[in-house]
Amino acid sequence: MTLLAIDWLLIIEKLVLIAIIVFASLGIALYTTFAERKVAAVLQDRPGPERAGPFGLFQPLADGLKLIMKEEIIPTSSNKALFIIGPGLAMTAALMTCAVIPWGSTVELFGRKMDLQIADINIGILYVFGVVSLGVYGIMIGGWASNNKFSLMAALRGASQAISYELAMGIALIALLMTTGSLSLKTIVDQQMQPGHLWNIAYQPLGFLLFFICAMAECNRTPFDLPEAENELNFGYHQEYSSMKLGFYLFAEYINMIMSSAIMASLYFGGYDIPFFNESILSPNIAALVGVAALLIKIIIFIFIFMWIRWTIPRFRYDQLMNLGWKSLIPLALLNMLVTGAWILYRG
Repeated sequence: MTLLAIDWLLIIEKLVLIAIIVFASLGIALYTTFAERKVAAVLQDRPGPERAGPFGLFQPLADGLKLIMKEEIIPTSSNKALFIIGPGLAMTAALMTCAVIPWGSTVELFGRKMDLQIADINIGILYVFGVVSLGVYGIMIGGWASNNKFSLMAALRGASQAISYELAMGIALIALLMTTGSLSLKTIVDQQMQPGHLWNIAYQPLGFLLFFICAMAECNRTPFDLPEAENELNFGYHQEYSSMKLGFYLFAEYINMIMSSAIMASLYFGGYDIPFFNESILSPNIAALVGVAALLIKIIIFIFIFMWIRWTIPRFRYDQLMNLGWKSLIPLALLNMLVTGAWILYRG
């Protein structure tokens, strides 16, 4: 009976943690749209949104309300079931990534220790790759079910882009796994927190650069936003979508950007580790909160870099996009893996 009660408590803890992370991700994604408009305004020397509330802080709420209240249109020639499933699948895949990310260390509540991670599985990175691959189906299904030639062309672009850049990303990660010896994100973060161990960016700078470029392509961010090239394909794969179905696709992109930033921070920048600071001098709960804040700061920095690149670099042509993936990134990732293997053999 005691074991059963403990199991139920564990389930409740995980459900509460899932709810907190999901709602926090949605809230951050909502205000990331506002931040992007403000960053674009600063880079273009204009004020940006400032009418809805003080300093324009209510603008994301107004935009969300507008999407909810808009008329929902389903084209008569579309595949209605798949047309509805597409944005839901994209949103679900984006949120599922957060399950294996260690958001902080352990907290103590009501005499129980609780990890700030939904699931610490020993194949966490493989799980991330699997879920990210599912997100492409949301784009493909939405583009095909719309029965619109521009949407279908954009969906084909998205699938081809994902295949090309996931290869380079996977090979870049193999080099990191060779140095860490683990597929668990929690273990990788803990290794970087050990005394005398530097963050993985010090050991894999080229691997991080390759991973970052591929992450931009996976998130369909400029200069890799060919599936959404409005000057070529009207509005991309969500051309026929309106109301919250369109909102799901737009939010999924921002949540993917947040999760990609969290994964990069965990793999290469110590996750919730604070550089040059001994967390052991703090109480466990305070140390956990400080670690969460440190990880959020790293995520915000990555999001700003994503935005900065979007409003600075023009979009590639599609042939340039594919050439970069197959002729530059994959060979560099293979070279990085071979050099890493030779370095490990030399040391060992």
